[in-house]
Order: sequence, then structure tokens, then C-alpha cells
Amino acid sequence: MSVENYDQLAMFALVARERSFTRAAAQLGMSQPALSRSMRQLEERLGVRLLARTTRSVSPTEAGEQLLRVIAPRFEEIDSELAQLNAYRDKPAGRLRITAGEHAALTVMQPVLGKLLPANPDLNIEVIVDYGLTDIVAEGFDAGIRMGEQVAKDMIAVRVGPDLRMAVVGSPVYFQRHPKPKSPHDLTRHNCITIRLPTHGGIFAWEFEKKGQELKVRVEGQLVFNNIALRLGAALEGLGLAYMPEDLVRPHVQAGTLVHVLQDWCPSFPGYHLYYPSRRQSSPAFTVLRDALRYRD
Repeated sequence: MSVENYDQLAMFALVARERSFTRAAAQLGMSQPALSRSMRQLEERLGVRLLARTTRSVSPTEAGEQLLRVIAPRFEEIDSELAQLNAYRDKPAGRLRITAGEHAALTVMQPVLGKLLPANPDLNIEVIVDYGLTDIVAEGFDAGIRMGEQVAKDMIAVRVGPDLRMAVVGSPVYFQRHPKPKSPHDLTRHNCITIRLPTHGGIFAWEFEKKGQELKVRVEGQLVFNNIALRLGAALEGLGLAYMPEDLVRPHVQAGTLVHVLQDWCPSFPGYHLYYPSRRQSSPAFTVLRDALRYRD
């Protein structure tokens, strides 16, 4: 097979993964029309349509999905082997793609990057904030950061943070108008600042536990957000109760601008873990990131 064919297959895998000519072209450093032209040439050469195009989106056809299942693992293996060449360099180098939830990105990744990157100028890290349970292999990530209980059994997991605890908080102004909830069931009578899940589009049910009794309460309210800053801001403004990581609201509770309720229903649970699919993920770049993130009591 010619070099051009290999190049076009790699381009196809990226377009199929990103589901966007624009994003794929940006990563490849080429124009979107040139990338689209290469994909048409590949389809003509193979005699089958690989991509379904509309004015707003692009997605693999059934034939494209089949081809992607075949070639994606091969390109991943090639990328992994190329990464091993970094072992011959004096310093870690290359690009790492990490997916993480917003809280993990803020509390686990961000503090480490300030120390890691200045000491490793040839290292580039891309952090994609995503609330969904991303398939890191299919989406081309080197690793992900999720709660320990969310990591699949076939993944290698390294603890990168302490145990976590959630908190239900509201402002003093809010509690001037509403009684404090005494049990999680009382939340159904409150104006709660809710979270929409990206995977199924549903509203996240708040989770509680006390003396072995687990509860999930499907709360409702006037506001729905999908990020931390807006939920916290709305709670501080007295617009409702928020379900937030305790470490983020602790300064506000100590300052008296937020009130923590239902504390005895909010136990600790396993913290964040860095996870990745294979012990072959041992390039100097990945090793230095993993070691920097590793949680030490």
C-alpha cells in the first residue's frame, strides 16, 4: 500500500473519531477542504462510502464503522511504539491527551501542571473536560481520570487523589425563606440546582448514605447546569441548594456565605484514579505525568 493510502486511512480514523472535518483538520494542520478532498479520494479508491456528511455533522457509515474497528487499534499500536522512541531522548517529550471531569481537572490536574510543564518544556498535555464515561481507547486518549468506582476492571488504575465527600449547601439568604432539610427526602420540596448528565441527557440523582442505607433522590429546581462554577455561583446567590464536592465549598462554609446541611448523609467515597488500558503505556512522557499525579498520603 502506498504512503498516501496510509495517510488517508489515518485521516479517516481521526475524522471518524472527531465526527468533524473542522476539528480533525485543525489537529492535522491542514485545511478543511483539503481533508474533505482526501476523504473523497479514499472512498473512490475503496469503492465504498465511508462517511455520511450533512451541513452540520459527519459520521461513519456502516462500512466506515467496520473499517474504523479494524484500523483504529493498529494506529494505536503504531502510536504506542512511536512513543517508545522517546525513551532514547534525554527528556520526556510528546503530546498526551487526558479526559477528566471538571472537578478532577481543577483539583488533580491543574495543581500538577504548574510544576510539571516548566520542568519538561518538550511535553504537551491536552485535557478534555467531560462528564461522560469516555471510552479512552475509541476516542484516542492516553488516559482518563475518574472516581475509583467508575474505572472499568480491565483498566490499570493509579490513585491520584484522596477520598472525596459531597455536600449539600445553600446560602443563608435561601434558608431565610426555606427550612433546612432534615433528611434527603426533604429535598423534593426544595429548589435544587440540578445537573444534566451528558450520556443520557437525564438529571443527575443526588446520592446519599447513612448507616448502610443508600438513597438516590431525584431533585428538581429552576436551574440546570453542567459545570461547577455556575452551580456554585447560583448557590451563593441564594437561588437554590447545590450538591457539590465538599472541598470546593468548604471555604464558603467557613466564611459563612454557604451553609452545609445533611452532613450525616454525605459519607466519603473512593477518590480519583488515573486509568489507562495497558502496561505498554510506558513512554517517558506518560511515566513522568503518572508519577507526578500519583497520590501520596
